[in-house]
Amino acid sequence: MIIDSHQHFWNYDPVKDSWIDESMGVLKRDFLPKHLAPILKENGVDGCIAVQADQSETETEFLLSCATSNPFIKGVVGWVDLTATNVEERLEHYASNHLFKGVRHIVQAENDDYLLRKDVQNGISKLAKHNLTFDLLVYPRQLPSAISLVEKFPNQRFILDHIAKPNISEPISDAWLSNIIHLSKNQNVSCKLSGMVTETNNYTFMDNDFTPFINSVFNSFGSKRILFGSDWPVCLIASNYKKVLTIVNDYLYKHSTKIKDNILGQNAIKIYNL
Repeated sequence: MIIDSHQHFWNYDPVKDSWIDESMGVLKRDFLPKHLAPILKENGVDGCIAVQADQSETETEFLLSCATSNPFIKGVVGWVDLTATNVEERLEHYASNHLFKGVRHIVQAENDDYLLRKDVQNGISKLAKHNLTFDLLVYPRQLPSAISLVEKFPNQRFILDHIAKPNISEPISDAWLSNIIHLSKNQNVSCKLSGMVTETNNYTFMDNDFTPFINSVFNSFGSKRILFGSDWPVCLIASNYKKVLTIVNDYLYKHSTKIKDNILGQNAIKIYNL
């Protein structure tokens, strides 16, 4: 069972999707379940998790409707305003849908201390009650705040997206590695092998550019807290779905079948309660 733990859908709108700049021209169109389904089939992927890309409940509803109509979408990580006064009510509403698995906020666009804010932490404190995860979308400089957050809420499941977006084309920085090691010591945190091809200079890379970073994640999180994610369609800026999966598969070649099964699917099933 292979589960892609991280991909997106959208009906392209130049205003709503203003984050898609000219360098990302390939993304300026609709990406819907009907476009992803044949790609998953071609690559032997059994299912996926749709993750928010827009900070709105409108998109959360859209993703849930996609999942309801397409059984290969096994879960949704949506957006809820964690700072709202009615956050408990909104979480109860979405948690009543068995396809709603977690929440994400685009923290990378926020100040570095965003995760330390009392109103944000109040919202995050409500998630575990509803068995919901929180995806950490951060840059390397925001890892210290992420570490403080996960240490404060040891009973909350967190998933680090895109290995915190280090520059793959440069040597590993001491700060990134130290923070990844520190973060991983918290057993409530997992990490997605995702989003790496787009963190390369000019979107060009050699396959072995990823090896030291994946090694670091493996050494830190171990095989039971790592998840494969394609980051489709964002990955198309730099590569294609098959290549992204191949990078992970090639790395896993020397590992046992059990470890491969964990990273390619079983961990996602367990962590996101699919």
